[in-house]
Amino acid sequence: MTDITSETTLGVDSVRLWNSLREVSAFGATAGGGLDRLALGDHDRAARDHLVRAAQERGWAVAVDPVGNIFVTRPGTEPGAAPVLMGSHLDSQPLGGRYDGTYGVLAGLEVLRTLDDAGVRTRRPLVLADWTNEEGSRFSPSMLGSAVYTGAHDLAGALARTDHAGATLGGELARIGYAGTPDGVPRRLHRALEVHIEQGPVLEDEGVDIGVVTGVYGIRWYDVSVRGAGGHSGTTPMSARRDALVAAGAVVRSVSELADALSPELRATTGEIVVSPNSRNSIPGSVRLALDVRHPEDAVLDRAERAIEERTAEIARASGTAITVEPVLSQPPTVFDAGTAAAVRRVADRLGLSRRDLVSGAGHDSVHLSRIAPTAMIFIPCVGGVSHHESENIRQDWAVNGANVLLHTALDAARESD
Repeated sequence: MTDITSETTLGVDSVRLWNSLREVSAFGATAGGGLDRLALGDHDRAARDHLVRAAQERGWAVAVDPVGNIFVTRPGTEPGAAPVLMGSHLDSQPLGGRYDGTYGVLAGLEVLRTLDDAGVRTRRPLVLADWTNEEGSRFSPSMLGSAVYTGAHDLAGALARTDHAGATLGGELARIGYAGTPDGVPRRLHRALEVHIEQGPVLEDEGVDIGVVTGVYGIRWYDVSVRGAGGHSGTTPMSARRDALVAAGAVVRSVSELADALSPELRATTGEIVVSPNSRNSIPGSVRLALDVRHPEDAVLDRAERAIEERTAEIARASGTAITVEPVLSQPPTVFDAGTAAAVRRVADRLGLSRRDLVSGAGHDSVHLSRIAPTAMIFIPCVGGVSHHESENIRQDWAVNGANVLLHTALDAARESD
C-alpha cells in the first residue's frame, strides 16, 4: 500500500490512456475519423460494455441506475464516506468527434487504474460515472441521465422520451441491457469532477495547458414551427405564395444577427431544419426549426427570447405564414464551486502546468451535478477549437496533463474530512 502523502510524482500511464482512447473510438467510428455513437444505440452499448468489462477486470463494483447511468466504484477505507465522483459521457453527436465526453470517462478510468497499480488507498471511495444521453442528439433534452440522477428531471418522463423513429429511451435501455435499478448507486457526493476537451480555441491559441472551468453558459432551446401553404412549384405565382421555407429562412437570419444586436458573448444557432413536403417541385408548406441560444447572463437570454418572439411575429405578418415559438429547454447559467475550482488550480500549479480560468459555452453533466455537490471542471485544449465534428482532435500530452490534474485533484478530495 502506498501512503497517499508520498505520490507527488504519481502520474497516469500515458500509453495506456492513449490506447484506451483509440480502442473505444472504434465503437461507432466513421470513415471521416470521427464518431456516430448515438445514445443507447448498438455502438453506445459496445462502448458501455467495454467500460464495464474494464471495471470487472479490476474487481470494482458496477451499478446501473434506472435511466442507464453507469457507476464504477473503487472502494475507500471508509465505505460510508461520501465518494468523490469523476465522469462524463460515451455518447456522441451524429458525425461527432472521438474525444467529446469519451476522454472524460477514459481519463477517469485511467485514474482508477493508476491508483490500483500504485497500491494507493483513499479514505473516500472514488466513483466513475458514464452519464446517459448527454448529447441530446437522439433523445431530447441533453444531459438527461445526470438530470434524472440529480432530480432535475423525472424518471418516468425521461424513459418516455422518443427519438425521430419513435423509439423510447426506456425501450432502448431494455433492448441494450442497461435498464438498471437504484441498488448500489451513490446518492451522496463529496465532490464531483469532470475533465473534458475545451471545445473552443482559447487554450490552444494562448498555449495554456489547463482550463479551470468556473461556470457554464445558460442555454435555452426553442422549437419554431412555420406554417404556410403548399402548392405546385410550377403553377403557383410568386405573388400568391405563402412559402414556409422562405419565412423560415428569415427566422434563421434574424437568429444569427442576435449577437450583433445584444451581446458579443451571445451564441445563437439554428441547428436543425425539417421541411415538408421536402420535394423539389412542391412549395414548402411547413418547416420546423430547432434553435439554440446561449449566454452567461440570464438577463441577456431574456432579451434574446423577447427579440425572437418579436421578430418571428414580424416575419409571420410579412410572409402570410403562422409562426409559433415553443421553449424546449431553459438551463440557467451555472457557477461552479469556488473551493473545488481552487483545488484544481493548486494541482495544476503543483504539477507545473499553465492554467487559466474559463467559462464554458457548452453544456455538461457537471451543470446538474453542481446542484447537489461541490463541482468543477478541467479543460484541455483541442486542435483548432473544433468539436462536434469528425475532425475533432487532441494531442497525447494534452490528454495526459488533464488526466494527471484529475488524478491529483481527486486524490486530494478523497482524503478530505467531512
